[in-house]
Amino acid sequence: MNSKAKGARTEYKARRILEAAGYTVLKAGGSLGLFDLIALGSSDVRCVQVKCNKYCSAAEREQLQLLVVAPNVSKEIWRFRDRIRDPLIERL
Repeated sequence: MNSKAKGARTEYKARRILEAAGYTVLKAGGSLGLFDLIALGSSDVRCVQVKCNKYCSAAEREQLQLLVVAPNVSKEIWRFRDRIRDPLIERL
């Protein structure tokens, strides 16, 4: 399977998890921005970068950490590993 299809499948899995938790989820077009998914909840917003079997690069992590957001917005990196259902979630 090519990496683009695997990444799309992983983002869809993250989206289903967030929607099951009651969030309305928006996907970044082409995933060219800092975050792949924006999840809107009744009292909070979750900005999620989805990774499959790898970590964020140092440059990418620095960009995410430098981004200033409102207090009710969380910046998260979700890392899915092969054959493991739940993601490892890191909040920045």
